[in-house]
Amino acid sequence: MTASGLERALGHVFGDQTLFQTALTHRSFGAVHNERLEFLGDAVLNAVIAHCLFERFPDLPEGDLSRLRAQLVRQDSLHRHALQLSLGAFLRLGEGEQRSGGQNRPSILADALEALFGAVWLDAGFAVVSQVISRLFSPALGEIAPGEAIKDAKTRLQEYLQGNRLALPLYALTGSEGEAHAQTFTVSCNVPALKLCTQGSGPSRRAAEQAAAERALVRLGLQ
Repeated sequence: MTASGLERALGHVFGDQTLFQTALTHRSFGAVHNERLEFLGDAVLNAVIAHCLFERFPDLPEGDLSRLRAQLVRQDSLHRHALQLSLGAFLRLGEGEQRSGGQNRPSILADALEALFGAVWLDAGFAVVSQVISRLFSPALGEIAPGEAIKDAKTRLQEYLQGNRLALPLYALTGSEGEAHAQTFTVSCNVPALKLCTQGSGPSRRAAEQAAAERALVRLGLQ
C-alpha cells in the first residue's frame, strides 16, 4: 500500500500533507513528531466514540457507557485498527526504534493512529474526523450487544474462576518503558490452576491488567 492508499483506507485525503507526515513521525525520528497530534487525537476519539455510544444505546447508564468507551479506545483496540491499515509500514522512526521493531510495537501504532485522528481534525474539521472514526469503528460498535451485561475483563475472568471454584488470578508488573508522562506498562496474568499465563500492555498498570485478563479470556474461549 502506498501513502495515498493509506489515506484512502483511512477515508481522508489530506489537503495539508505536512500534517499527514507529522502524524506518522515518532519522536525518535526528530524534533518534529506526532505527540501533540496524539494528544489532540485522543480527545477527539473519546468524544466521537462517546457520541456514537450515546446515540446507539439510549437506555444505557453512564457507567456502562464509560466502560464500553474504555474497551473501544484502549491500546489493544487501537493497535488492531492500526494493523488493519498497515500503519507500521508508513511510520517514520529513528534508527534505534527501527532496529528494535518499533513499527510493530502496539503502543507506537496506537499513538500514531490517534495522531492521525488529530491531524484529520486540524486538516478538515470535527465533522470529517467524526466520519473517519465512526466508519473505522463501525464493525466494533456493531458487535456490541446492548442486552448483555457490561463487565470489564478482570471482573469476567474473576467470576469465571470463582464459578469453577478456582483461585483468583495473580497479576504482576513485568516491565515498563517510556518517559514518565508517556509510559507503557506490561503486566502478567497468571492462573496456576489452569497453567495459564498471559501478558498485556497499557498506558497504566490498571489498563495493562485489563489487557492481560482479556487475553486470558480469549485463551479460555470466553471472549
